[in-house]
Amino acid sequence: MQDDTDGASFASPPCFAHELALGPDGYVVMDADTARDVARWRKAERERLIASRLAVPAAERQRVAEEVAAELDRLIEPRPGVTVSLYWPFRGELDLREWMTRAAIRGASIALPIVVEKGQPLVFRAWHPGCRMERGVWNIPVPADGEQVIPDVTIAPVVGYDPASYRLGYGGGFFDRTLASFAARPQVIGVGHPCAAIPTIHPQPHDIPMDVIVTGAGRVQTRTDAR
Repeated sequence: MQDDTDGASFASPPCFAHELALGPDGYVVMDADTARDVARWRKAERERLIASRLAVPAAERQRVAEEVAAELDRLIEPRPGVTVSLYWPFRGELDLREWMTRAAIRGASIALPIVVEKGQPLVFRAWHPGCRMERGVWNIPVPADGEQVIPDVTIAPVVGYDPASYRLGYGGGFFDRTLASFAARPQVIGVGHPCAAIPTIHPQPHDIPMDVIVTGAGRVQTRTDAR
């Protein structure tokens, strides 16, 4: 969340790349046929990236997770009054549950995202160490109880990411839809394996870039860097 860790070997660009152009707002403009091709390309690229990260040895995943956790300690101050949303690891995602527990001990309020309904924004339910969990969508554990909260900081796993800090997710649109629904945008941090880097996700108007992307070994990409 891939083939190599230095980002030098990317998937080949889709054959329709020459048909893409940037509009005045910076988003890709394309016709309906090309949009369908982009969707098909994203699906294939998503499957490739997930398969690659699942092939990363467990010890390597743990090392990257520890490096990412160290960077999160520099980016975020978990303290009373700050609500941080994270995630329960799924399909080879970085396991940050130890960092999540430490942040809760330091006084931060922790939340996990919950899928309520297809096509709707996520909700965030309060989590604390030892709280009762139940199986949610895709059998991912979620808090069974706890109040619904709005995060100040959102940490989200990336399947892929590009130099402009756009995130390739699982294709349901939940994360972008959720960010668009907030009255005030939280700080948004993407985390993943270094091999999640790709040249572009071919961003669409609904795609929202991350503020920061962290992939371990001191690799911290910000939207300022992208500019």
